[in-house]
Amino acid sequence: MSFLLATHLPHRLATWSPVRQERGSATIQMVVLMPALFTLMFLGVQAAVLYQGRTITLAAAQEGARVSAAADGTNVAGVAAASDFVSSTSAGLKNTSVSGNRTATTATITVTTHTVSLIPFVSPKITQSASMPVERLTG
Repeated sequence: MSFLLATHLPHRLATWSPVRQERGSATIQMVVLMPALFTLMFLGVQAAVLYQGRTITLAAAQEGARVSAAADGTNVAGVAAASDFVSSTSAGLKNTSVSGNRTATTATITVTTHTVSLIPFVSPKITQSASMPVERLTG
C-alpha cells in the first residue's frame, strides 16, 4: 500500500507539471512553421519552372541558330524555326519574341520570353542566345 501512495502525485503538483504547461504547443508551432514551409515549397516550384523555361528557350535558340547557319539557311528560316520550337512545347511560355542576325561567318538567334509565375505581380523574363558558324563549302 505504501508503494501506491508514493507513486501518486498530489493533485496540486500535477497541475504545475511541465507537460501540462506545453499543452497545445504543437498547434502554435504549426501556425508559425506552415507559412515558412509553404514559402519554401513555392520557391522550389518557381525555381523548377524557371529552369524549365530557360532550358526550352535555350533549346529554341540553338535550333534556330542551327537552321540559320545551314549552307542554304536564312535568318528568316532560323527565326521561324525557333518560334515553331517554342510554340510546339506546352511549357506555359508567354510573350515570346525571336530575333536573329546572320553574317557571312556567324548566325545568331535570340529568344526572349516570360515564364509562368507562382509569385503575384512577378513575371520572370528569360533571354537566351545561340550562335553558330555559318556552313561554307570550301574546296
